[in-house]
Amino acid sequence: MVCGGFTCSKNALCSLNVVYMLVGLLLIGVAVWGKGFGLVSSIHIIGGVIAVGVFLLLIAIVGLVGAIHHHQVMLFFYMVILFIVFLFQFGISCSCLAMNRGQQVVLLNSTWGMLNNKTKVNLEDQLDCCGLLNVSKSRSQFEKDVKNCHAPCKAEGICPSCGDKMLNHAAEALKILGGVGLFFSFSEILGVWLAVRYRNQKDPRANPSAFL
Repeated sequence: MVCGGFTCSKNALCSLNVVYMLVGLLLIGVAVWGKGFGLVSSIHIIGGVIAVGVFLLLIAIVGLVGAIHHHQVMLFFYMVILFIVFLFQFGISCSCLAMNRGQQVVLLNSTWGMLNNKTKVNLEDQLDCCGLLNVSKSRSQFEKDVKNCHAPCKAEGICPSCGDKMLNHAAEALKILGGVGLFFSFSEILGVWLAVRYRNQKDPRANPSAFL
């Protein structure tokens, strides 16, 4: 059986979806582990990671069942949804790789504003810093965050801002995030290509007169 045959396409698509299932389970497990050990206290962050893991797990199950049974409808919905995910992920990955420092500051400000006080305090303790950015636009919020801060550096009287610490590593983190996202986006387009190819192939064990 040549590699481009029905069985090869089926096995490749099944293997790819097994990998997606493992990644989805890993995301769910990491989120639950982080919550259990108190590493992340924000329910929004935990919920977001779990939602992504569950979504990826469901898509992988649809693709796996569709591949095993050569189910035309399931394969169709699988490749359409996976292609939409690819478009979003590819765009976000490219944005991460192209983001400059000014855009990083805007992103940090918007993300910081969505965090609750408990999450901010935990983050300040872990990074040993207080507040986000001491700039005129958000000075009142910065002073409020510093007042509620209990980071170890506060005992010494001088604390760097968390924004400055984050920005020092933001470029490298965004490159890694964008690179990983770009890699997985190409794995998704591979899944779409395999689904289209496999869907249009005829099962050699099926009735020759059956309509595909």
